[in-house]
Amino acid sequence: MVPNKTLDKYLYSIQKGDKDALSRLYIETKSSVYAYALSLLKNKALAEEVLQDTYIKIYENANLYTSKNKPLAWILTITKNSSLQKLKREKDNIDIDLFKEVIGNNKDTLDNKLFLSYLFDNVSDEEREIVLLHAVAGFKHHEIASFLNLPLGTVLSKYKRTLNKLKAKYKEDTYEK
Repeated sequence: MVPNKTLDKYLYSIQKGDKDALSRLYIETKSSVYAYALSLLKNKALAEEVLQDTYIKIYENANLYTSKNKPLAWILTITKNSSLQKLKREKDNIDIDLFKEVIGNNKDTLDNKLFLSYLFDNVSDEEREIVLLHAVAGFKHHEIASFLNLPLGTVLSKYKRTLNKLKAKYKEDTYEK
């Protein structure tokens, strides 16, 4: 993860019209922005559109940024708002195969690709968001708590509870077959 001071520097340079700083910011944060948009939209094409929209909005609104030592939270707030606007205009199309592809190599967090199906069918949006932000984007729990405006304890317990719920559902379905 890039230090907050570096991201702050990029954002302040963007305020002065520095397009190179925007390019560097994009390189450093695009994975997180895309993963977050994807976790909200559940659609690859829409997430890619939001990715582009986010950096356009960052460039257009950089003058509104003031450092609170949370530049990524500011960027992800723009991502979330863009995603919600996109959801209002589009139908929610779940692209399970894409999530399997994205998470497939992350065996430390999700042991089985089938969890993705369960993730969409058996948990709340907030629980899904927490799991995907941690599993796909690689955010630490305290970072997730910060930009979702939730207490760290809530994020930790929801994450653990959600994984336990998914494991139980998987075992239940496995034993039924």
